[in-house]
Amino acid sequence: MADSRDKKILDFIKKTGECSSKEIHDNADISVSYATLKRILTKLINENFLLSVGVGRGTKYTISPTFELLAPIDIEKYFEKEIDERDIKEGFNFSIINEVLERRCVFTDLELGKLNNLQIKFQNNISQLTENEYKKEFERLAIDLSWKSSQIEGNTYSLLETEKLLKEKETAAGKTKDEAIMLLNHKEALDFIIENPDYLHPLSVSRIEDIHSILTKELAVERNLRKRRIGISGTNYRPLDNEFQISEALQNSCDVINSKKSVFEKALLALVLLSYIQPFMDGNKRTARIVSNAILMNENYCPLSFRTVDSIDYKKAMLLFYEQNNISSFKEIFINQFEFAVDTYF
Repeated sequence: MADSRDKKILDFIKKTGECSSKEIHDNADISVSYATLKRILTKLINENFLLSVGVGRGTKYTISPTFELLAPIDIEKYFEKEIDERDIKEGFNFSIINEVLERRCVFTDLELGKLNNLQIKFQNNISQLTENEYKKEFERLAIDLSWKSSQIEGNTYSLLETEKLLKEKETAAGKTKDEAIMLLNHKEALDFIIENPDYLHPLSVSRIEDIHSILTKELAVERNLRKRRIGISGTNYRPLDNEFQISEALQNSCDVINSKKSVFEKALLALVLLSYIQPFMDGNKRTARIVSNAILMNENYCPLSFRTVDSIDYKKAMLLFYEQNNISSFKEIFINQFEFAVDTYF
């Protein structure tokens, strides 16, 4: 949504309801020709912000069910407000999975085109590598991912310290034992995925639990789906606290992800929905990142290390989905990190 004209058109349709292009042209506060308006409406349909109903002169325009999910939000402005000042969706929204995400694609054709071109570049790159060169590059990515994924969760190991730990089993001075275990578990989970590339295909609740078990091994974290309430720092969003609803939401998410044709959409939804549901007492986002990468790797797509994403930006994008069910900022992170991975590794 590049300019204020888009916003004015969308605001008018939201307020008016289903309306024709003539009604929009005559009544929305925009100074454009009728031909320009038609081009803008087509663009907004392609971006999944609008739906068109009917044909020819009987065509009407209405807000797409995915508008709230995809509409760009100024994330810095959003978080200028303190927790209790933000108008949020406090409870878990089943319909975002069962209705909106099940029926709509979160990527535009343009975004999928960019991602597919990057994947072609990745395939071309790896076709020129020997098996040993490929293993070395993947090891580099695995170290970066283990470091960044752990850093997002508060781990204080530096990237160099992480490399020493994972390559030489040398722990860093002044760090806790749990920090080293967290990093080693990440590497073990990635090794497991490499050895069993189709383990999460199709995605299932029990297989997600298995990945969580590897990531939390020897840490004081409860296994299996949680049976009690948890809170999330920095937000008033409250995840489900009923074990049966948690299981239902997770199963629904697996069904939706498995039904998607695009590998990119599968990977992004796994990343976001596992974090949103928070099915475990701890280790949810770590599990989401490994599961998402496993989906990519199973189809020989480039995995993501998240190395250059700022931890605060990652958390803000995730909180935006928790509070508004808006995926725009997180989708941007996903696309940027896929591009970074293709350009940096292999």
